[in-house]
Amino acid sequence: MAKAPRRGPYICGIDAALDVVSGKWKGLILWELEAHGVRRFAELRRGLPGVSEKMLTQHLRELEEDGLVHREVHAEVPPRVEYSLTEHGRTLNQALGPLGAWGSERIRREAADVVAPAPADRTTA
Repeated sequence: MAKAPRRGPYICGIDAALDVVSGKWKGLILWELEAHGVRRFAELRRGLPGVSEKMLTQHLRELEEDGLVHREVHAEVPPRVEYSLTEHGRTLNQALGPLGAWGSERIRREAADVVAPAPADRTTA
């Protein structure tokens, strides 16, 4: 089944914004790239416990199509691919900041469990 294009028509700005960040992993990918800058695929995957290779690939492609993530392929053997936020992606992260603060307050208020962060990288991917 073909996926519907994500180009509207939209009811409002929130509708358009949620269209871009819809999906369990997109916001977390944006957060990971904001927190760590340039990341390789394996580094992103380690930083997002539970994401499958297929879902990470799919979401990275969509974020790249939307101009939020830059993918750079280095001509090496084996090839090295790095992901980073574009300026457009950084502005989206700034807009998501208040939503993240709201979510942190909800976690505190509900005493919800939080996934422990992945251990610091000791090697590059």
